[in-house]
Amino acid sequence: MKIRFAEEKDLNSIIELCKAHAQYERSSFKEENKKEQLSKHILNPDSEIKCLIAESDTEIIGYATFFKQFSTWDASYYMYVDCLFLKEKARGNGIGKQIMEFIKTCSKEEGCKIIQWQTPNFNTGAIKFYTQLGAARKNKERFFWKA
Repeated sequence: MKIRFAEEKDLNSIIELCKAHAQYERSSFKEENKKEQLSKHILNPDSEIKCLIAESDTEIIGYATFFKQFSTWDASYYMYVDCLFLKEKARGNGIGKQIMEFIKTCSKEEGCKIIQWQTPNFNTGAIKFYTQLGAARKNKERFFWKA
């Protein structure tokens, strides 16, 4: 098993994982323009958005995206994990922890002392996993407002 940054050849697999991730989190997903947009944002070397791939042999079994954000309250930057998803057969094997450790290393390199993310409150498997990592949680509601 290998964790690495995404490459052009991974885009179709990333889209399939995104679709499965959305379904898992009971959300909608539209494939329209995804390949072009993901290529533009996660493969651009000047982009702040990083995408990791978990690969077993030649199969992509998971992905994570993360990027640096600023906290006004803390007056410092933190790393935000937007997505972390593994195929069901890959869960429970330590791959998620390896991905999070990779993100932690990147965070330290970027001067970020905190990593933040969220998961739906019904995703008990993820909540258990994050708690086992030693992560603390805050209860908040996330809002979406179309511009």
